[in-house]
Amino acid sequence: MPDHADDELLIDPSDGVLRLTFNRPQVLNAVSADSSDRFSEVLEQAVTDETVRVVLLTGAGYAFSAGADLSAPDAIDHLDHTSLQRANRAIRAIVALDKPVVAAVNGPAAGVGCAIALACDLAIAHPDASFFLAFTRLGLMPDGGSSATAAASVGRARAMRMALLAEPLSAQEAYDAGLVSHLAASAEEFEATTEKVVRRLARGAPLALAATKKAVNSATLGNLAEVLETEMRGQSLLLRTDDAGEGIRAFIEGRRPGFTGD
Repeated sequence: MPDHADDELLIDPSDGVLRLTFNRPQVLNAVSADSSDRFSEVLEQAVTDETVRVVLLTGAGYAFSAGADLSAPDAIDHLDHTSLQRANRAIRAIVALDKPVVAAVNGPAAGVGCAIALACDLAIAHPDASFFLAFTRLGLMPDGGSSATAAASVGRARAMRMALLAEPLSAQEAYDAGLVSHLAASAEEFEATTEKVVRRLARGAPLALAATKKAVNSATLGNLAEVLETEMRGQSLLLRTDDAGEGIRAFIEGRRPGFTGD
């Protein structure tokens, strides 16, 4: 696999670890169409790449990923059925890959960025990380499989609180709730903690790790395909509503939305 150092997704395969970095720090690593497609493509190719033993995903700069890119005035015009399919492809690629995928959550993970982190097999949180299913604040609903992955991690009640009230969880709260597998003791120890986990996985028995991942996902995310379809149907309808347009405009303008139920 080539190293695309100047792209929106940095790709660095070495010593059994495929490191992927969302590289749009100027927009808090909001996921573009190009970076999402490339991300899915790389993970799908990793299935047959015997040099890859584990995948590590992180973000450049301050954030892990702010989710969908809402920085442009016409952002709502680019959120459609195709963008939902693109997000679902990324989630399927993470879950279907028969190798561990680790999220090193170095900062805020919101929207589909949070969904991506939750779909990973292990998540290591920086002390400044946060996890935010912000969809209802925009007049939308959770997607990217987060309806299933959040509930599988923290239970129905806490997942409903995250999703309905759009309340962010701090790194400590996420760890205490079981949303992430690891919490770095300090900012200085984040990289060392991540490397320790990744190296242990890279040295592990590939077939055993693959079988374990498949079994746990079957037990906890067996309905993921159905959830992705339900989310896509619901989100596609919501994207056509006046409330969604108002929510996204309010976000861009930095004000409180006025929802009307239309």
